[in-house]
Amino acid sequence: MSNQKKTALYCRLSQDDGLDGDSNSIQNQKSILQRFAEDHHFPNPCFYVDDGFSGGNFQRPAFQQMIADMENGEIGIIVTKDLSRLGRNQLHTGLYIEERFPMFGVRYIAINDNVDTENAESNDLMPFKNLFNEWFIRDTSRKIRAVQKSKAERGERLGTRAPYGYAKEPETKKLIVDEEAAAVVKRIFALCAAGNGPSRIATRLTKEKVFCPSYYTYQKYGLTHSALDITKPYHWSDSAVANLLENEIYLGNTVNYRFSTKSYKDKRKIEHPREECLVFENTHPSIITKEIWDIVQRVRKNKRRRTKIDEQNKYSGLVICADCGKTMVLHRAHTMSADYNHFTCRTYKKDGEACTAHYIRECILDEIVLEDLRRVTAEAREHPQEFAEYLNSKQSAELQKEIRRLEKEKAAMQKRKAELDAIFKKLYEDSVLRRITAEQFQLLSASYTDEQAKLTEALPQRESEIQRLKETVSNTAAFLDKAKRYTDIQALTPELLRLFIQKIVVHEKEVKWSKHAPQTVEIHYADIGCMENRQTAKPEQHKEIPMVS
Repeated sequence: MSNQKKTALYCRLSQDDGLDGDSNSIQNQKSILQRFAEDHHFPNPCFYVDDGFSGGNFQRPAFQQMIADMENGEIGIIVTKDLSRLGRNQLHTGLYIEERFPMFGVRYIAINDNVDTENAESNDLMPFKNLFNEWFIRDTSRKIRAVQKSKAERGERLGTRAPYGYAKEPETKKLIVDEEAAAVVKRIFALCAAGNGPSRIATRLTKEKVFCPSYYTYQKYGLTHSALDITKPYHWSDSAVANLLENEIYLGNTVNYRFSTKSYKDKRKIEHPREECLVFENTHPSIITKEIWDIVQRVRKNKRRRTKIDEQNKYSGLVICADCGKTMVLHRAHTMSADYNHFTCRTYKKDGEACTAHYIRECILDEIVLEDLRRVTAEAREHPQEFAEYLNSKQSAELQKEIRRLEKEKAAMQKRKAELDAIFKKLYEDSVLRRITAEQFQLLSASYTDEQAKLTEALPQRESEIQRLKETVSNTAAFLDKAKRYTDIQALTPELLRLFIQKIVVHEKEVKWSKHAPQTVEIHYADIGCMENRQTAKPEQHKEIPMVS
């Protein structure tokens, strides 16, 4: 072995190991390893340190650097305090010690476990020690999961770090608002409410040189993160913005069990649907209002690719074809006046035979929406009692009709599922009694398996829809509050549209492509639904005026 090669002194400490006190501290490991290397006159000692990394995970930065240096022929000896510092996964640990290290001519020593790959006799008990180390991490993982479950059920937040926009109160460790970061969070939500997607928001923040969350936390609190790249302090990613926009933490809510992992070995995150999570409301100060949150979630339901044109479509995701239910596409007239900007059906654009154009100019839609918005908000302000009574009676009838329809669908699905269960039972009995062969069983059951799987997935969804509708009541108070705050609506903005409007449904003209034929437009308001008021406006010479509902 060449004296030019390094002696790698590897230290590792995880949060779990911290339970053992100072005996496993990084400083203690360094002291032991340094003294051992000096006593044995090992050449060129060099520390590789992973602080805060589990022994079950071998994707540790310092460990991977050590392995890379080994593969480059720079390391002759690797020393750890004990086998568990190298790793707690018996399979991987054994693979490194018995195959990878010898492959590159590296001697491995675990001081406290009396392991030295140059001494064959000292290695006899090594597999059993590795097995014990793996049992330890499995047992520790089980205990931690039990503690986490208990905390989650009490409504305590499970994360160890404060989310971007918050800090931890030093005494109680409860979340408090970080005003500087919270201002950025509020702006991100406002930009999304205005119709901007995560990609556009990320690009804007990067151009404006706003510190990204990982760098901001590092710069202000000295905390590092796996996503930290100090060479890119302003790099906002699309995913970072999207995750922020979907995190209920900013509403003041604690959502536990949103993510989980399969085991202590497989750290890949599994996201759970909200109904499977534990949600605790008002556990800490909110940064954004429920109103803004609801607007953003409606915007996020209509996720779309970034357009080539940097101009913003204020109606993005709101305009719907009455016949196929798809969102309509805005076409901008680059060589003509903006008056010629128009919407057409997305399905029609792809396949002219599958639907019709449902053509409507943007300026016409502006007039319709603005006029109806002014009308409805004025009615709400001037006649609040009559307005509320009308909504309650209207919604009650509509809800009951929709609930009856869904319950019929649910009953039919349950009946079919019971039929399939009976069919499978009969087929299985025939197979066991050898009335049919295994091949026949597979052939006969295959056609039912997919249908059964779809029903199993769809039934909870129907039940959830029915329950949601039963719990739904017209939020008249919320709409009245908004109507009182916006008394002088002069123009339509993306924020205003998403504050008041849920969707705009455009019907085909009574006479297709006619400039003067009536065209029905349904405006569905957030909180209160569609306010019926059909009227035909007088057509102008230069443009058609549709019928409004």
